Amino acid sequence: MRVIAGKYRSRRIISPQCVTTRPTSDRLRETLFNVVAPRVADSVWIDLFAGTGAVGIEALSREARMVHFVESSSRAAHVIRKNLAELGIEDGYEVLEREASIALRMLDAQAIACDFCFLDPPYRKINDYEQTLGFLSQSRLLAPESVVIAEHDKHFDPGEAFGALRRTRALRQGDAVLSFYSLK
Repeated sequence: MRVIAGKYRSRRIISPQCVTTRPTSDRLRETLFNVVAPRVADSVWIDLFAGTGAVGIEALSREARMVHFVESSSRAAHVIRKNLAELGIEDGYEVLEREASIALRMLDAQAIACDFCFLDPPYRKINDYEQTLGFLSQSRLLAPESVVIAEHDKHFDPGEAFGALRRTRALRQGDAVLSFYSLK
């Protein structure tokens, strides 16, 4: 894996040596950032189920102001920290080594508002999509112009709407789909 563009372009990112982490492919990240590119500079991101941190690192490479990496696996959280250190990224991020539901409540209590929230739970944990998207739709984490992006398997549809969140776009690439949600 590598960083696609920006300050850390072409730099390598390592993955944890476990079968439970499924990093977002370079090609899918490129597609994602082609869509959101005009709004990335100076943005705030929440990277849920962060795995390697590839999506959040890509955002930082493209001048995002802040990324909140959320990862419950201590092995994967260690890899995120190692990737950030190897790239020389010293600020503009925090790594929350917690379950996504707990981390979201913590961030909400701190009145963090994000421009983008990316979630990529393990595909086998389909209930995490409904729980996370439902919480986000009722939280203070989203502003009217915030975008929530859910990566999921092409054989699974997380749903069209969660409270005030509505799917506005779906992009399929190979076996993966990116569903974009906004407050409507």
